[in-house]
Amino acid sequence: MNTVFLTADEPLYLPSFFAHLLGQWDKDTLAVFTVPSRYGKDTNVRMAKRYIRAFGLWNFGRLAQQMVKAKVCDRFGIGRARGRFHSVASAAKAHGVPCELVPKVNDADFLQRLKDMKTDLIVSVSCPQIFRTPLIELAPLGCLNMHGALLPRYRGIAPSFWMMAHGETKAGVTVFFVNEDIDAGDVVEVEEFDILPDETLDEFIVRSKRIACDVLLRAIRKVEAGDPQTMPLKKEEGSYFGFPTREAYRDFRRQGRRLW
Repeated sequence: MNTVFLTADEPLYLPSFFAHLLGQWDKDTLAVFTVPSRYGKDTNVRMAKRYIRAFGLWNFGRLAQQMVKAKVCDRFGIGRARGRFHSVASAAKAHGVPCELVPKVNDADFLQRLKDMKTDLIVSVSCPQIFRTPLIELAPLGCLNMHGALLPRYRGIAPSFWMMAHGETKAGVTVFFVNEDIDAGDVVEVEEFDILPDETLDEFIVRSKRIACDVLLRAIRKVEAGDPQTMPLKKEEGSYFGFPTREAYRDFRRQGRRLW
């Protein structure tokens, strides 16, 4: 089954995810395509300002430090001998899978490339661009997306943060077929797990990504077997959240949570 993954060029959490994923799904993966880690028409400067408004200058400095460290480690191959990767491209290369940065996943030229590659299944992992109908309907076996929450609750951006800000003790991951609504397609696989009381957001994301990888692999194998037995998702019973605000961060801190 010819599989293509669409994801973000993000150096902190996705490299280890793809190292684990491609360790089990490399032979059926045609390529991994990354896009800039930005939402909509945001620029890096706008994203930085939005982050500072929500979380403050100190947390932005900590994030920038982690990003720079990851870039340096990736540039010089630090940790690769021990199986640690600091870019999706490096993780893909280690498993013999092509990886390429593309600007927009809905561009006609890119869609033609996917057709020419005889793509059977498209899988989105934290890809920040909204998929349009031609992309959604391109692959014969469909287009899967992995979301870090128990849908239909916590649809949208940064579900890990919002769950912690609201004092949730349970989290989850949902894998579903993409449609034109946001986080609202038929569910293929879902798993619930605990949010540990003393976890930082960073620690929770690292742990949840490991769980999510196994859930995604189960979903892909169900599609490959030809009978994924989907469940409808009732969007009206859920909730949707955008980028965190300063007020939401105060709620997060009142829950006794920390980012790092």
